[in-house]
Amino acid sequence: MADGSTTFAFTPAVEAETQAIWEKVRARVTPMEWRLQAPLIAKINRLKHDKNAVILAHNYMTPEIFHGVGDYVGDSLGLAREAARSEAAIIVQAGVHFMAETSKVLCPDKTVLIPDLRAGCSLAASITAADVRLIKQRYPGLPVVTYVNTTAAVKAETDVCCTSANAVQVVEAVAREFGVDRVILLPDEFLARNVARQTPIGIIAWQGRCEVHERFTAEDIAEIRASWPNAEILAHPECPAEVLAASDFAGSTAAMNNYVMTRKPRQVVLITECSMSDNVACDAPDTEFVRPCNLCPHMKRISLENIYAALLNDRYEVTIDAAIAERARASVQRMIDLPPPAVPARYDMVKARHHVDVELI
Repeated sequence: MADGSTTFAFTPAVEAETQAIWEKVRARVTPMEWRLQAPLIAKINRLKHDKNAVILAHNYMTPEIFHGVGDYVGDSLGLAREAARSEAAIIVQAGVHFMAETSKVLCPDKTVLIPDLRAGCSLAASITAADVRLIKQRYPGLPVVTYVNTTAAVKAETDVCCTSANAVQVVEAVAREFGVDRVILLPDEFLARNVARQTPIGIIAWQGRCEVHERFTAEDIAEIRASWPNAEILAHPECPAEVLAASDFAGSTAAMNNYVMTRKPRQVVLITECSMSDNVACDAPDTEFVRPCNLCPHMKRISLENIYAALLNDRYEVTIDAAIAERARASVQRMIDLPPPAVPARYDMVKARHHVDVELI
């Protein structure tokens, strides 16, 4: 591995320093890959100590990042909570740009770095602050709940943020607070449709979609059932409703991880981004993971090389206009202040409490 002209060697000292990490990831990383990765992992972990930095690693990071250099790992909600609690001077966001913005919103006095400025998100790109202002004009008085997969400018225009883990909880809480029976939930159409089936609150939705999860189909699930009849199928709420209906469980990445670690299924399928299975598998060696997944091209822009370069050179600092950050902080903090969401129960379309459709903007 190299940064510029400097090559890092896989020395006996590096091997010893990274041995515990290797034992965790060896089923997912080849020895040849490890000899290239381990020196950078060692360098990054030393740099973090020297610069009082932490790395927030999303569940969709590859195993050498997630298990090798991540100080706090998890879903968007978990990483937002950790960013707010962190005492480090520097936060490196091993994820995508909206996550780095969320960290900066919550930690305005810290330096927040994103290793690659091209690490974006189809959902975040699907809606703008101007769109939200127009929506509020069309539906005056209705609260706006915004998925955390949005820019800081969009968050600044909304009342409260949510994640896939707590969307139902947030929608119901804000409806009670505003005394309304309808809530605007932006921008993921499929998340909004799935929330609508779990709450009596009417949902007004935007037509944004995650380019990873929207590609899964009910036919995919049927093929998995035919090929692996004993596998338990877990789907992310950003998937189409018919995918969730055909699955055994629907939940955020944190809920999927909890499902595997507590239930310990013999065979499981995670209908989400590919690296999620690899990362959970490192902690669940007795479970067989079937992998019909889709890659997120934006998450995969983050690498050990550019994490190292970001730390070494304080590269790609995330900045946000102070007025926007202050307004966005209020909506994110309202989400953070809610109690952690309960572990979800099995999702079943037939037994869903509500069968209302959403109003699409």
